[in-house]
Amino acid sequence: MWDEAREGGTTRVLVVDDDAGVRFTLREMLKSLSGVEVDEAVDGEDALEKLSARPYELVISDLRMPRMDGMALVRRLSTVPRSPRVIVITAHGSERFAVEAMKAGAYDYFRKPFEVDELLAVVSRALESVRLREENARLSGELNLSRSLVFVSEPMVRLAQLVQLAGSRDVTVLITGESGTGKERVADALVRASPRANRPFLRFNCAALTEELAEAELFGHARGAFTGAHRARPGLFREADGGTLLLDEVGELAPTLQARLLRVIQEGEVRPVGEDRPVTVDVRIIAATHRDLRRLALEGAFREDLYYRLNVVQLRVPPLRERPEDIPVLARVFLDRFIDRFHTGPLKIPDGFFEQLRALPWPGNVRELENTLESLVALSSEGRLDLGQLPSAEPAGADSGFPGAPSDPVRPGPQDEAPGAGLKERVEAYERGLVLDALRMAGRNRSEAARRLGIGRATLHDKLRKYGLDDGGEERS
Repeated sequence: MWDEAREGGTTRVLVVDDDAGVRFTLREMLKSLSGVEVDEAVDGEDALEKLSARPYELVISDLRMPRMDGMALVRRLSTVPRSPRVIVITAHGSERFAVEAMKAGAYDYFRKPFEVDELLAVVSRALESVRLREENARLSGELNLSRSLVFVSEPMVRLAQLVQLAGSRDVTVLITGESGTGKERVADALVRASPRANRPFLRFNCAALTEELAEAELFGHARGAFTGAHRARPGLFREADGGTLLLDEVGELAPTLQARLLRVIQEGEVRPVGEDRPVTVDVRIIAATHRDLRRLALEGAFREDLYYRLNVVQLRVPPLRERPEDIPVLARVFLDRFIDRFHTGPLKIPDGFFEQLRALPWPGNVRELENTLESLVALSSEGRLDLGQLPSAEPAGADSGFPGAPSDPVRPGPQDEAPGAGLKERVEAYERGLVLDALRMAGRNRSEAARRLGIGRATLHDKLRKYGLDDGGEERS
Protein backbone atom coordinates (compact mmCIF):
# COMPACT_ATOMS: atom_id res chain seq x y z
CA MET A 1 0.00 0.00 0.00
CA TRP A 2 2.87 2.39 0.74
CA ASP A 3 5.52 1.06 -1.62
CA GLU A 4 5.12 3.53 -4.47
CA ALA A 5 7.89 6.04 -4.91
CA ARG A 6 7.09 9.60 -3.97
CA GLU A 7 6.25 11.60 -7.08
CA GLY A 8 8.62 14.46 -7.76
CA GLY A 9 9.98 14.43 -4.20
CA THR A 10 6.59 15.32 -2.70
CA THR A 11 5.83 14.18 0.84
CA ARG A 12 2.18 13.28 1.38
CA VAL A 13 0.56 14.05 4.74
CA LEU A 14 -2.96 12.96 5.73
CA VAL A 15 -4.73 15.05 8.42
CA VAL A 16 -7.48 13.09 10.23
CA ASP A 17 -9.96 15.03 12.40
CA ASP A 18 -13.75 15.33 12.56
CA ASP A 19 -13.45 19.10 13.11
CA ALA A 20 -13.21 20.93 9.76
CA GLY A 21 -11.68 23.97 11.50
CA VAL A 22 -8.84 21.88 12.93
CA ARG A 23 -8.16 20.33 9.55
CA PHE A 24 -8.03 23.77 7.92
CA THR A 25 -5.67 25.12 10.61
CA LEU A 26 -3.28 22.17 10.25
CA ARG A 27 -3.29 22.45 6.46
CA GLU A 28 -2.37 26.14 6.63
CA MET A 29 0.43 25.48 9.16
CA LEU A 30 1.89 22.64 7.06
CA LYS A 31 2.05 24.86 3.97
CA SER A 32 5.19 26.43 5.43
CA LEU A 33 7.04 23.14 4.89
CA SER A 34 8.36 22.80 1.34
CA GLY A 35 7.43 19.76 -0.70
CA VAL A 36 4.49 18.78 1.53
CA GLU A 37 1.10 17.84 0.04
CA VAL A 38 -1.82 17.66 2.50
CA ASP A 39 -5.03 15.62 2.23
CA GLU A 40 -7.87 15.37 4.77
CA ALA A 41 -10.02 12.62 6.32
CA VAL A 42 -12.93 13.04 8.76
CA ASP A 43 -12.28 9.91 10.89
CA GLY A 44 -10.32 6.65 11.04
CA GLU A 45 -12.45 4.77 8.52
CA ASP A 46 -12.20 7.60 6.02
CA ALA A 47 -8.44 7.65 6.59
CA LEU A 48 -8.08 3.91 5.87
CA GLU A 49 -9.98 4.32 2.58
CA LYS A 50 -7.63 7.10 1.49
CA LEU A 51 -4.57 5.14 2.63
CA SER A 52 -5.66 2.14 0.55
CA ALA A 53 -5.92 4.35 -2.55
CA ARG A 54 -2.53 6.11 -2.39
CA PRO A 55 0.60 6.17 -0.22
CA TYR A 56 1.20 8.68 2.57
CA GLU A 57 4.42 9.19 4.50
CA LEU A 58 2.79 10.83 7.54
CA VAL A 59 -0.63 10.76 9.25
CA ILE A 60 -1.65 13.40 11.80
CA SER A 61 -4.73 12.18 13.69
CA ASP A 62 -6.97 13.34 16.48
CA LEU A 63 -7.68 10.72 19.16
CA ARG A 64 -11.40 11.38 19.72
CA MET A 65 -13.50 10.84 16.57
CA PRO A 66 -16.75 9.02 15.64
CA ARG A 67 -16.84 5.63 13.88
CA MET A 68 -13.10 4.83 14.23
CA ASP A 69 -11.09 6.90 16.71
CA GLY A 70 -7.40 7.76 16.54
CA MET A 71 -6.30 4.96 18.89
CA ALA A 72 -7.95 2.30 16.72
CA LEU A 73 -6.37 3.87 13.62
CA VAL A 74 -2.91 3.74 15.21
CA ARG A 75 -3.35 0.07 16.11
CA ARG A 76 -4.50 -0.79 12.56
CA LEU A 77 -1.58 0.98 10.94
CA SER A 78 0.98 -0.50 13.33
CA THR A 79 0.33 -3.98 11.87
CA VAL A 80 1.11 -2.95 8.28
CA PRO A 81 4.71 -3.25 6.96
CA ARG A 82 6.26 0.12 6.04
CA SER A 83 3.24 1.97 7.39
CA PRO A 84 3.30 5.78 7.55
CA ARG A 85 4.47 7.59 10.64
CA VAL A 86 1.54 8.60 12.85
CA ILE A 87 1.42 11.72 15.04
CA VAL A 88 -1.56 12.01 17.40
CA ILE A 89 -3.24 15.18 18.64
CA THR A 90 -4.25 15.29 22.30
CA ALA A 91 -6.22 17.75 24.40
CA HIS A 92 -4.38 19.63 27.15
CA GLY A 93 -3.93 17.39 30.18
CA SER A 94 -4.50 14.16 28.24
CA GLU A 95 -0.85 13.16 27.90
CA ARG A 96 -1.58 9.69 29.29
CA PHE A 97 -3.63 8.97 26.14
CA ALA A 98 -0.70 10.10 24.03
CA VAL A 99 1.61 7.72 25.89
CA GLU A 100 -0.87 4.90 25.32
CA ALA A 101 -1.00 5.76 21.59
CA MET A 102 2.79 5.73 21.34
CA LYS A 103 2.89 2.31 22.97
CA ALA A 104 0.41 1.20 20.30
CA GLY A 105 2.70 2.44 17.52
CA ALA A 106 2.34 6.24 17.18
CA TYR A 107 5.57 8.10 16.42
CA ASP A 108 4.91 11.26 18.51
CA TYR A 109 2.18 13.69 19.65
CA PHE A 110 1.41 17.37 20.17
CA ARG A 111 -1.28 19.15 22.17
CA LYS A 112 -4.28 21.34 21.44
CA PRO A 113 -4.33 24.28 21.22
CA PHE A 114 -1.50 24.19 18.67
CA GLU A 115 1.80 25.92 19.18
CA VAL A 116 3.12 26.44 15.65
CA ASP A 117 6.79 25.89 16.54
CA GLU A 118 6.02 22.73 18.52
CA LEU A 119 3.84 21.31 15.74
CA LEU A 120 6.37 22.00 12.99
CA ALA A 121 9.21 20.58 15.09
CA VAL A 122 7.34 17.31 15.67
CA VAL A 123 6.34 17.05 11.99
CA SER A 124 9.89 17.78 10.80
CA ARG A 125 11.31 15.03 13.06
CA ALA A 126 8.73 12.57 11.76
CA LEU A 127 9.45 13.39 8.12
CA GLU A 128 13.19 13.09 8.68
CA SER A 129 12.67 9.65 10.23
CA VAL A 130 10.66 8.65 7.13
CA ARG A 131 13.48 9.84 4.88
CA LEU A 132 16.07 7.90 6.88
CA ARG A 133 13.91 4.77 6.83
CA GLU A 134 13.56 4.95 3.05
CA GLU A 135 17.28 5.61 2.60
CA ASN A 136 18.16 2.64 4.80
CA ALA A 137 15.77 0.42 2.84
CA ARG A 138 17.29 1.58 -0.45
CA LEU A 139 20.87 1.00 0.72
CA SER A 140 19.95 -2.40 2.19
CA GLY A 141 18.39 -3.41 -1.12
CA GLU A 142 21.42 -2.29 -3.13
CA LEU A 143 23.78 -4.09 -0.75
CA ASN A 144 21.70 -7.26 -0.92
CA LEU A 145 21.60 -7.44 -4.72
CA SER A 146 25.22 -6.28 -5.08
CA ARG A 147 26.30 -9.46 -3.30
CA SER A 148 25.07 -11.31 -6.41
CA LEU A 149 25.38 -8.76 -9.22
CA VAL A 150 27.68 -5.83 -10.05
CA PHE A 151 25.90 -2.62 -11.09
CA VAL A 152 25.82 1.17 -10.89
CA SER A 153 22.93 1.90 -13.27
CA GLU A 154 19.60 3.37 -12.20
CA PRO A 155 17.54 0.44 -13.63
CA MET A 156 19.47 -1.99 -11.45
CA VAL A 157 19.24 0.25 -8.38
CA ARG A 158 15.47 0.26 -8.83
CA LEU A 159 15.50 -3.52 -9.28
CA ALA A 160 17.47 -3.83 -6.02
CA GLN A 161 14.78 -1.89 -4.16
CA LEU A 162 12.05 -4.12 -5.58
CA VAL A 163 14.03 -7.25 -4.72
CA GLN A 164 14.30 -6.09 -1.11
CA LEU A 165 10.56 -5.41 -0.88
CA ALA A 166 9.42 -8.59 -2.63
CA GLY A 167 11.97 -10.73 -0.83
CA SER A 168 10.78 -9.69 2.61
CA ARG A 169 7.10 -10.40 1.94
CA ASP A 170 7.08 -14.12 1.18
CA VAL A 171 5.20 -13.65 -2.09
CA THR A 172 5.49 -15.72 -5.29
CA VAL A 173 7.85 -13.96 -7.71
CA LEU A 174 8.31 -14.33 -11.47
CA ILE A 175 11.74 -13.19 -12.67
CA THR A 176 11.87 -12.35 -16.37
CA GLY A 177 14.69 -11.30 -18.64
CA GLU A 178 16.82 -12.36 -21.55
CA SER A 179 19.29 -15.23 -21.25
CA GLY A 180 22.47 -14.22 -19.47
CA THR A 181 21.07 -11.24 -17.56
CA GLY A 182 21.47 -12.83 -14.12
CA LYS A 183 18.01 -14.09 -13.20
CA GLU A 184 19.41 -16.77 -10.87
CA ARG A 185 21.48 -14.13 -9.08
CA VAL A 186 18.32 -12.09 -8.51
CA ALA A 187 16.69 -15.22 -7.06
CA ASP A 188 19.64 -15.55 -4.67
CA ALA A 189 19.10 -11.97 -3.50
CA LEU A 190 15.38 -12.59 -3.02
CA VAL A 191 16.12 -15.52 -0.75
CA ARG A 192 18.66 -13.53 1.29
CA ALA A 193 16.00 -10.85 1.88
CA SER A 194 13.40 -13.45 2.81
CA PRO A 195 12.21 -14.69 6.21
CA ARG A 196 13.15 -18.13 4.78
CA ALA A 197 16.80 -17.14 4.27
CA ASN A 198 18.03 -19.83 6.67
CA ARG A 199 15.75 -22.52 5.29
CA PRO A 200 16.41 -24.83 2.30
CA PHE A 201 16.84 -23.16 -1.09
CA LEU A 202 16.66 -25.60 -4.02
CA ARG A 203 16.77 -25.05 -7.77
CA PHE A 204 15.24 -26.94 -10.67
CA ASN A 205 15.76 -26.36 -14.39
CA CYS A 206 12.44 -27.18 -16.04
CA ALA A 207 14.12 -27.72 -19.43
CA ALA A 208 16.76 -30.17 -18.20
CA LEU A 209 14.80 -33.44 -17.88
CA THR A 210 12.16 -35.44 -19.67
CA GLU A 211 8.58 -35.05 -18.47
CA GLU A 212 8.60 -38.34 -16.50
CA LEU A 213 11.91 -37.62 -14.77
CA ALA A 214 10.93 -34.00 -14.08
CA GLU A 215 7.70 -35.16 -12.41
CA ALA A 216 9.58 -37.56 -10.14
CA GLU A 217 12.26 -34.96 -9.40
CA LEU A 218 9.75 -32.27 -8.40
CA PHE A 219 7.01 -34.23 -6.68
CA GLY A 220 8.83 -37.37 -5.55
CA HIS A 221 7.89 -40.99 -6.13
CA ALA A 222 7.25 -44.24 -4.32
CA ARG A 223 9.53 -47.22 -4.69
CA GLY A 224 8.63 -49.13 -7.86
CA ALA A 225 6.44 -46.31 -9.19
CA PHE A 226 8.11 -46.68 -12.60
CA THR A 227 10.95 -48.57 -14.23
CA GLY A 228 14.18 -47.78 -12.44
CA ALA A 229 12.53 -46.42 -9.27
CA HIS A 230 14.43 -48.78 -6.97
CA ARG A 231 13.88 -46.58 -3.94
CA ALA A 232 11.45 -43.88 -2.86
CA ARG A 233 12.38 -40.25 -3.28
CA PRO A 234 10.78 -37.28 -1.47
CA GLY A 235 11.05 -34.80 -4.38
CA LEU A 236 12.22 -31.20 -4.40
CA PHE A 237 9.00 -29.75 -3.00
CA ARG A 238 9.24 -31.85 0.16
CA GLU A 239 12.99 -31.27 0.41
CA ALA A 240 12.36 -27.52 0.22
CA ASP A 241 9.55 -27.60 2.83
CA GLY A 242 9.74 -24.39 4.86
CA GLY A 243 12.11 -22.87 2.33
CA THR A 244 12.25 -21.76 -1.29
CA LEU A 245 12.20 -23.53 -4.67
CA LEU A 246 13.47 -21.80 -7.82
CA LEU A 247 11.86 -23.09 -11.01
CA ASP A 248 14.25 -21.95 -13.73
CA GLU A 249 12.98 -21.80 -17.34
CA VAL A 250 9.45 -22.45 -16.08
CA GLY A 251 8.10 -21.76 -19.57
CA GLU A 252 9.52 -25.13 -20.68
CA LEU A 253 7.44 -27.10 -18.15
CA ALA A 254 5.27 -29.81 -19.75
CA PRO A 255 1.48 -29.16 -19.71
CA THR A 256 0.73 -32.05 -17.33
CA LEU A 257 3.36 -30.77 -14.91
CA GLN A 258 1.93 -27.27 -15.17
CA ALA A 259 -1.36 -28.67 -13.84
CA ARG A 260 0.40 -30.39 -10.95
CA LEU A 261 2.37 -27.25 -10.12
CA LEU A 262 -0.85 -25.23 -10.05
CA ARG A 263 -2.29 -27.69 -7.52
CA VAL A 264 0.74 -27.28 -5.26
CA ILE A 265 0.44 -23.49 -5.36
CA GLN A 266 -3.32 -23.49 -4.74
CA GLU A 267 -3.57 -26.22 -2.12
CA GLY A 268 -0.07 -26.52 -0.65
CA GLU A 269 -0.04 -30.26 -1.32
CA VAL A 270 2.07 -32.62 -3.45
CA ARG A 271 1.18 -36.14 -4.45
CA PRO A 272 4.30 -38.26 -5.10
CA VAL A 273 4.18 -40.52 -8.15
CA GLY A 274 2.80 -43.91 -7.16
CA GLU A 275 1.33 -42.75 -3.82
CA ASP A 276 -2.35 -42.23 -2.98
CA ARG A 277 -2.11 -39.63 -0.23
CA PRO A 278 -1.03 -36.02 -0.76
CA VAL A 279 1.62 -34.47 1.45
CA THR A 280 1.30 -30.91 2.81
CA VAL A 281 4.23 -28.60 2.02
CA ASP A 282 5.06 -24.96 2.75
CA VAL A 283 7.30 -23.76 -0.07
CA ARG A 284 7.85 -20.31 -1.49
CA ILE A 285 8.10 -20.46 -5.28
CA ILE A 286 10.34 -18.24 -7.38
CA ALA A 287 10.02 -18.81 -11.12
CA ALA A 288 12.36 -17.55 -13.83
CA THR A 289 12.04 -17.46 -17.60
CA HIS A 290 13.44 -15.76 -20.69
CA ARG A 291 10.18 -16.39 -22.53
CA ASP A 292 7.03 -14.23 -22.69
CA LEU A 293 4.67 -16.33 -20.54
CA ARG A 294 1.74 -14.02 -21.15
CA ARG A 295 2.02 -14.49 -24.89
CA LEU A 296 2.44 -18.24 -24.44
CA ALA A 297 -0.70 -18.27 -22.27
CA LEU A 298 -2.67 -16.39 -24.93
CA GLU A 299 -1.46 -18.88 -27.53
CA GLY A 300 -2.46 -21.82 -25.34
CA ALA A 301 1.13 -23.01 -24.86
CA PHE A 302 1.13 -22.22 -21.13
CA ARG A 303 -1.71 -22.43 -18.60
CA GLU A 304 -3.21 -19.01 -18.09
CA ASP A 305 -4.27 -19.77 -14.51
CA LEU A 306 -0.73 -20.89 -13.67
CA TYR A 307 0.69 -17.75 -15.26
CA TYR A 308 -1.39 -15.55 -12.97
CA ARG A 309 -0.44 -17.65 -9.94
CA LEU A 310 3.26 -17.23 -10.73
CA ASN A 311 3.02 -13.59 -11.77
CA VAL A 312 2.02 -12.17 -8.38
CA VAL A 313 5.14 -10.00 -8.44
CA GLN A 314 7.18 -9.75 -11.63
CA LEU A 315 10.79 -8.59 -11.56
CA ARG A 316 12.33 -7.87 -14.96
CA VAL A 317 16.12 -7.99 -15.18
CA PRO A 318 17.14 -5.43 -17.83
CA PRO A 319 19.55 -6.50 -20.61
CA LEU A 320 22.98 -4.91 -20.86
CA ARG A 321 21.94 -2.71 -23.79
CA GLU A 322 19.52 -0.93 -21.44
CA ARG A 323 22.21 -0.31 -18.82
CA PRO A 324 25.50 0.28 -20.71
CA GLU A 325 26.97 2.14 -17.74
CA ASP A 326 27.24 -1.24 -15.98
CA ILE A 327 29.47 -2.71 -18.70
CA PRO A 328 32.80 -1.06 -17.67
CA VAL A 329 32.19 -1.93 -14.01
CA LEU A 330 31.42 -5.56 -14.86
CA ALA A 331 34.38 -5.72 -17.23
CA ARG A 332 36.83 -4.61 -14.56
CA VAL A 333 35.54 -7.26 -12.16
CA PHE A 334 35.80 -9.99 -14.81
CA LEU A 335 39.29 -8.87 -15.90
CA ASP A 336 40.58 -8.98 -12.32
CA ARG A 337 39.00 -12.41 -11.83
CA PHE A 338 40.56 -13.96 -14.95
CA ILE A 339 43.95 -12.28 -14.55
CA ASP A 340 44.10 -13.92 -11.13
CA ARG A 341 42.83 -17.27 -12.44
CA PHE A 342 45.23 -17.50 -15.39
CA HIS A 343 48.20 -15.91 -13.57
CA THR A 344 48.90 -13.59 -16.49
CA GLY A 345 50.28 -10.76 -14.38
CA PRO A 346 49.20 -7.14 -15.04
CA LEU A 347 47.67 -6.57 -18.48
CA LYS A 348 47.78 -3.32 -20.43
CA ILE A 349 44.26 -2.20 -21.25
CA PRO A 350 44.20 -0.56 -24.71
CA ASP A 351 42.87 2.99 -25.02
CA GLY A 352 39.16 3.06 -25.70
CA PHE A 353 38.71 -0.54 -24.56
CA PHE A 354 35.77 0.10 -22.22
CA GLU A 355 34.12 2.46 -24.72
CA GLN A 356 34.33 -0.29 -27.33
CA LEU A 357 32.74 -2.74 -24.91
CA ARG A 358 29.88 -0.31 -24.28
CA ALA A 359 29.24 0.02 -28.01
CA LEU A 360 28.71 -3.73 -28.55
CA PRO A 361 25.17 -5.20 -28.51
CA TRP A 362 25.92 -8.15 -26.15
CA PRO A 363 22.96 -10.36 -27.11
CA GLY A 364 24.17 -12.89 -24.55
CA ASN A 365 24.25 -10.14 -21.89
CA VAL A 366 26.40 -10.55 -18.76
CA ARG A 367 27.14 -14.19 -19.53
CA GLU A 368 28.49 -13.31 -22.98
CA LEU A 369 30.52 -10.39 -21.60
CA GLU A 370 32.06 -12.65 -18.97
CA ASN A 371 32.92 -15.40 -21.44
CA THR A 372 34.37 -12.90 -23.93
CA LEU A 373 36.65 -11.38 -21.31
CA GLU A 374 37.68 -14.83 -20.12
CA SER A 375 38.75 -15.62 -23.69
CA LEU A 376 40.58 -12.28 -24.06
CA VAL A 377 42.60 -12.81 -20.88
CA ALA A 378 43.30 -16.50 -21.61
CA LEU A 379 44.63 -15.62 -25.08
CA SER A 380 46.52 -12.49 -24.04
CA SER A 381 50.23 -12.32 -24.81
CA GLU A 382 53.09 -10.05 -23.76
CA GLY A 383 50.85 -8.38 -21.20
CA ARG A 384 48.34 -7.11 -23.78
CA LEU A 385 44.74 -7.75 -24.75
CA ASP A 386 43.98 -8.29 -28.43
CA LEU A 387 40.92 -6.20 -29.33
CA GLY A 388 40.66 -8.10 -32.59
CA GLN A 389 39.14 -10.95 -30.59
CA LEU A 390 36.12 -8.90 -29.55
CA PRO A 391 32.74 -9.70 -31.15
CA SER A 392 31.77 -7.50 -34.06
CA ALA A 393 29.19 -4.77 -33.61
CA GLU A 394 27.02 -6.23 -36.39
CA PRO A 395 23.47 -7.30 -35.51
CA ALA A 396 23.45 -10.51 -33.51
CA GLY A 397 23.14 -13.67 -35.58
CA ALA A 398 23.75 -11.89 -38.91
CA ASP A 399 25.94 -14.69 -40.22
CA SER A 400 25.80 -17.25 -37.48
CA GLY A 401 22.85 -19.41 -38.40
CA PHE A 402 21.02 -18.97 -35.06
CA PRO A 403 19.72 -15.96 -33.14
CA GLY A 404 21.94 -14.27 -30.62
CA ALA A 405 25.26 -15.87 -31.56
CA PRO A 406 28.23 -13.45 -31.62
CA SER A 407 31.18 -13.83 -33.96
CA ASP A 408 33.83 -16.13 -32.54
CA PRO A 409 37.51 -15.47 -33.30
CA VAL A 410 38.35 -19.16 -32.98
CA ARG A 411 35.53 -20.37 -35.24
CA PRO A 412 37.04 -22.14 -38.27
CA GLY A 413 36.62 -20.15 -41.47
CA PRO A 414 37.77 -20.71 -45.04
CA GLN A 415 41.28 -19.53 -44.18
CA ASP A 416 41.52 -22.17 -41.41
CA GLU A 417 40.48 -25.15 -43.50
CA ALA A 418 42.86 -27.64 -45.01
CA PRO A 419 43.74 -26.98 -48.67
CA GLY A 420 41.29 -28.67 -50.97
CA ALA A 421 38.64 -29.16 -48.26
CA GLY A 422 35.38 -30.40 -49.76
CA LEU A 423 31.86 -29.14 -49.06
CA LYS A 424 31.23 -31.73 -46.32
CA GLU A 425 34.38 -30.76 -44.42
CA ARG A 426 33.61 -27.06 -44.73
CA VAL A 427 30.04 -27.54 -43.50
CA GLU A 428 31.25 -29.64 -40.55
CA ALA A 429 33.87 -27.03 -39.66
CA TYR A 430 31.19 -24.34 -39.68
CA GLU A 431 28.78 -26.48 -37.63
CA ARG A 432 31.53 -27.16 -35.09
CA GLY A 433 31.99 -23.39 -34.75
CA LEU A 434 28.27 -22.91 -34.14
CA VAL A 435 28.33 -25.53 -31.39
CA LEU A 436 31.31 -23.82 -29.76
CA ASP A 437 29.52 -20.46 -30.00
CA ALA A 438 26.41 -21.83 -28.32
CA LEU A 439 28.39 -23.49 -25.52
CA ARG A 440 30.34 -20.32 -24.85
CA MET A 441 27.24 -18.11 -24.75
CA ALA A 442 25.46 -20.66 -22.53
CA GLY A 443 28.30 -20.72 -20.03
CA ARG A 444 28.95 -24.40 -20.92
CA ASN A 445 25.39 -25.31 -19.92
CA ARG A 446 24.42 -27.98 -22.43
CA SER A 447 20.66 -27.63 -22.03
CA GLU A 448 20.88 -23.90 -22.72
CA ALA A 449 23.27 -24.46 -25.65
CA ALA A 450 20.85 -26.97 -27.19
CA ARG A 451 18.01 -24.48 -26.82
CA ARG A 452 20.03 -21.76 -28.54
CA LEU A 453 20.85 -24.08 -31.43
CA GLY A 454 17.23 -25.22 -31.73
CA ILE A 455 18.11 -28.89 -31.27
CA GLY A 456 17.48 -31.50 -28.60
CA ARG A 457 19.95 -32.23 -25.82
CA ALA A 458 20.58 -35.73 -27.19
CA THR A 459 21.40 -34.27 -30.62
CA LEU A 460 23.84 -31.86 -29.01
CA HIS A 461 25.57 -34.77 -27.24
CA ASP A 462 25.93 -36.54 -30.60
CA LYS A 463 27.56 -33.47 -32.14
CA LEU A 464 29.90 -33.04 -29.17
CA ARG A 465 31.09 -36.62 -29.62
CA LYS A 466 31.32 -36.18 -33.40
CA TYR A 467 33.60 -33.16 -33.10
CA GLY A 468 35.65 -34.48 -30.19
CA LEU A 469 34.24 -31.95 -27.73
CA ASP A 470 32.68 -34.45 -25.31
CA ASP A 471 35.60 -34.92 -22.94
CA GLY A 472 33.38 -35.76 -19.99
CA GLY A 473 34.05 -32.62 -18.07
CA GLU A 474 34.68 -29.55 -20.19
CA GLU A 475 31.09 -28.48 -20.71
CA ARG A 476 28.79 -28.21 -17.72
CA SER A 477 25.48 -29.99 -17.90
